[in-house]
Amino acid sequence: MNKILIDTNIYSLALRGNSDVTATLRQVTHIGISTISIGELLSGFKGGRREQENRRELGQFLDSPRTCLYPLDENTAEYYSSVLNQLKECGTPIPTNDIWIGATAFQHGLPLYTSDKHFSYIAGLLLR
Repeated sequence: MNKILIDTNIYSLALRGNSDVTATLRQVTHIGISTISIGELLSGFKGGRREQENRRELGQFLDSPRTCLYPLDENTAEYYSSVLNQLKECGTPIPTNDIWIGATAFQHGLPLYTSDKHFSYIAGLLLR
């Protein structure tokens, strides 16, 4: 596994020093993150007491040569619509932001590294 897309919770766990997460992240050569996750993180930063420090840490992470930010585009929207309809047909809704993150993983052919179990409801999504 050389490339992954991380979910927001993985970034947070890594910052808190979770040894399993940090060990996994050390083993990969490419760490992708969706703009959706960036939005979730920035929202959390605004609600905390360390907003500027958290923003600096995130900036350092994004500046790493191993990190790639994946923006949303029309292709992501196509994947999103497919995932959303599949989840509706199965009666297994998940949070909208997570559908976008899953769609980003599909679009770029990346396994998603997450601690959220509900991603398993997305048929065909590779999970780490």
